[in-house]
Amino acid sequence: MKYKFLLFDLDHTLLDFDAAEDIALTQLLEEEGVEDIQAYKDYYVPMNKSLWKDLEQKKITKSELINTRFAKLFAHFGIEKDGSYLAERYQLFLSKQGQTFSGVEDLLRKLISQGYELYAATNGITYIQTGRLKQSGIAPYFKEIFISEQLHTQKPDAEFYEKIGASIPNFDKNQTLMIGDSLSADIQGGQNAGIDTVWYNPQHLENTTQLHPTYEVHSYKDMLNCLGKL
Repeated sequence: MKYKFLLFDLDHTLLDFDAAEDIALTQLLEEEGVEDIQAYKDYYVPMNKSLWKDLEQKKITKSELINTRFAKLFAHFGIEKDGSYLAERYQLFLSKQGQTFSGVEDLLRKLISQGYELYAATNGITYIQTGRLKQSGIAPYFKEIFISEQLHTQKPDAEFYEKIGASIPNFDKNQTLMIGDSLSADIQGGQNAGIDTVWYNPQHLENTTQLHPTYEVHSYKDMLNCLGKL
């Protein structure tokens, strides 16, 4: 077995963030008395993705992202709101969402039975990610869960992986795989840290970057088959 330590991204790889976000946003907007909820969602979702990209590139801080995005959302519709308060309410709603993709538990169970050590490696807010993992039921499959907020660094920084390695007994980056859907966070992060990568690409997206994942898979079955050949 070439690899021993599997670092799993969570959102869009194992956890269905889109489903969780949609429900949490609906709950927040309903609470705020918004009538055209879909219009607000249509503006928020791409704006939020753009802000997370800015965070990856260190253009903004985590606190700026968290505390301003909802104020910006409502400002777009001509309404002034307290962004920090809305952030707290949204985090509460989101932390209760534990949707996973079909086949996740079967995948994790099989990998453990084959002798792999599984770890979660996620960019996110501790309160939200721990809550969602608890709701999802998949937390027990991981030997440890690493969240950027707790590590005070994030993917794709090499430091994120250095801190993970320092916490795992007998860690060897040459026996490690970073598995995730994001080229800019997971694949770039693995390359920055000198760790092999698996690009989980279920939508068969075109790689238009200069990044070269070690492996590319399009389903959990592909992932199992790929690992089984190594």
